[in-house]
Amino acid sequence: MTWIIETPRSQQQLAEDFIANIGTDGTLPIVGAHDGMSSLLARKAGFSTLYLSGGALSASKGIPDIGLLTLDDVTSRAREIVRASGLPLLVDVDNGFGEPLNVARTCLEMVEAGVAAIQIEDQQIPKKCGHLNGKKLIPADEMVKKIQMIKQVAPTLKIVARSDAYAIEGMQGMLERLRAYAESGAHVVFPEAMRTVEDFKNVREALNIPILANMTEFGKTDYIKLEEFADIGIDMVIFPVTSLRVAAHSVQEVYEAIQSEGTQKSMLDKMQTRKELYEILRLHEYENMDSKIDRTVLPDDLEEKNEI
Repeated sequence: MTWIIETPRSQQQLAEDFIANIGTDGTLPIVGAHDGMSSLLARKAGFSTLYLSGGALSASKGIPDIGLLTLDDVTSRAREIVRASGLPLLVDVDNGFGEPLNVARTCLEMVEAGVAAIQIEDQQIPKKCGHLNGKKLIPADEMVKKIQMIKQVAPTLKIVARSDAYAIEGMQGMLERLRAYAESGAHVVFPEAMRTVEDFKNVREALNIPILANMTEFGKTDYIKLEEFADIGIDMVIFPVTSLRVAAHSVQEVYEAIQSEGTQKSMLDKMQTRKELYEILRLHEYENMDSKIDRTVLPDDLEEKNEI
């Protein structure tokens, strides 16, 4: 974890970096990191901003993404990722875990964990994955109250306001909601489950605020390249569950190989080597730091030595 061997940046610094990273070089790609290791790999690959997906976190715990996560689940994993990577982290907090006072606690927990920004959505409890059917919305004014509460209790925390209204109220209904969320203080808006480039163009033309797009797999949205998003002025794109899907597929492969072959040898060329693991974990830096620390001597031991 970088916070042991590097001077950690404050939550406010990370939040400012989150905003500064938007639009610095076209559309900002934000990859999902579901644990400390994946966050280190993302940092090594050159990504400047990370995303903790509720769907990825749920899957990593062996449960579906239907609102079963607790605030402690999200906070502890967010803290792990921030400590490991030292990068600005956008955290999916679903609907904030309840009403405005619940949202207040959620956001204070996020600030204490060093989270740069949170994504909050306008679904009812229990929520569903944004690319599934059967979603239900809270009234727009209730979402506005949640955003206002965040601004009041956690002013350094950046807000990404997501609306799932496209599938229920259509494009215009969703745009009205996103305008209201922007006017109430959201820093970024997130139109969920768009289908085409044209949908994103319509959102861009209608709103004068940074826009985040969701490039999840196997959902309702066409696969759109970063260059295409940049051409139409979309500011940020998340890849929320990509790394977890790939990791899960690889784990399944190696399990099947061991079961059928009685050895993992055929999978060695697909593995991170011991050397690569130690490099990404910065083992030698930890060892060097430890070697410079004098062995602790208790006061009682000093007194006994002086008496002798």
